[in-house]
Amino acid sequence: MSLNLEQYVSEFSAQNINGEHLLQLDGSKLKALGMTSSQDRAIIKKKLKEMKASLEKARKAQEKMEKQREKLRKKEQEQLQRKLKKTDKSTSDATEGTNEQ
Repeated sequence: MSLNLEQYVSEFSAQNINGEHLLQLDGSKLKALGMTSSQDRAIIKKKLKEMKASLEKARKAQEKMEKQREKLRKKEQEQLQRKLKKTDKSTSDATEGTNEQ
């Protein structure tokens, strides 16, 4: 509708074309859905291309965030392990000093 192609809404709805299905459409599938105008198909295909590019960009950003979170989690885990080793060493040193006396 935002592309001023309201005349196709009923056919898309009747064929259960949702967002995921929409991204799979090509020129021949659009034609089969009753989109006879090559200009209308070109508009839809252009918009679909933009949407796919946007989705890919969002997917890459999501992957990058996940990698950063994993890196941060590993770093925090390493710091915690270092603290624990330090604490264990201090406790061990204190116990040895007591045993020597």
